Amino acid sequence: MGSTTVVGLLGATGETGTSIVNGLLEAGGLTIIALTRPSSVSKPAAVALKDRGVEIRPLDLKASQDDIVASLEGVEVLVSAIGPMEQLEQIPLATAAKTAGVKRFLPCGAMPVVPAGGIHMLRDVKEIVYNHIKTLHLPYTIVDVGWWYQIAFPPLPSGKIDYALGLPNPRLPGNGSQPNALTDLRDIGRYFAKIVVDDRTINKYVFVYNELHSPTQIFDLMEKLSGEKLDRQYDTLEDLQARIADARPKIAKDPTNFMLMVQQVSAEYLISWGIRGDNQPEYAKYLGYVTSKELYPEFKFKSFEAYLRDEVIAGKAKGVYDELRAKIVEMHKKH
Repeated sequence: MGSTTVVGLLGATGETGTSIVNGLLEAGGLTIIALTRPSSVSKPAAVALKDRGVEIRPLDLKASQDDIVASLEGVEVLVSAIGPMEQLEQIPLATAAKTAGVKRFLPCGAMPVVPAGGIHMLRDVKEIVYNHIKTLHLPYTIVDVGWWYQIAFPPLPSGKIDYALGLPNPRLPGNGSQPNALTDLRDIGRYFAKIVVDDRTINKYVFVYNELHSPTQIFDLMEKLSGEKLDRQYDTLEDLQARIADARPKIAKDPTNFMLMVQQVSAEYLISWGIRGDNQPEYAKYLGYVTSKELYPEFKFKSFEAYLRDEVIAGKAKGVYDELRAKIVEMHKKH
């Protein structure tokens, strides 16, 4: 691919999408088009992107195929960072991408490594999208990113770091010993910037991550860096399965209830990476992924320990999912 690859991005103002935009802009040599809901093109977040040199182009995924195709005109690489409730809207998008001559589609993966087939609700919805892409013979790359630094640490008893807690889970899954692949959210875009111009990643599953840490190691690290003693409470497999069993019939009756989905999905994540140990590079390779360590051994990143010490505990970290976080705190109080 040439040095002026045209990248179209859906979800450019979300947490992952923001990282991707930042990474693509930092890399340079790319034309970036933020494909945005028509109702959002003049919102401050879109205007801010425009001010940074990103083209804002309206795209309505509920429009006709002809309209979606027209919105994708000139896009060579299409990247989706769409929200969890909109995953299946990528099906008409992929069909339109094929018609529009898009050279490669990166659908919304961006999660820890989880096998398809009943382990995780969101992963299974993504599988429907991936399979549709493959029926189209549309070149693809599926990128999974591990567990973010920003949501990988527990609260401190003092409350000192509550400002930075992403998705707070103060308990350890299983016995706390499973290694879990972690990635700084800010590095996701830097990885994407390499992947979108790397022909080795076409028609591949790619697993990007920075470091491996078990929950027990993270609790130990937090104690060392903060000087505080953490209370260690554990979620058993049965605890987590009960949380899922409680949510599932309620979701069937109320499928658009986001907080019910969070209840199920968060428990499924803890079973997957915390008890099964799915989110590890060796398992990813077994599933057919190529890893960032193989593709980009020179990639430089801030260690998780440095992130905790220099940002979180120092009071300088930027929180993620602020609105969702408040709701999840309430949810945990009920369990």
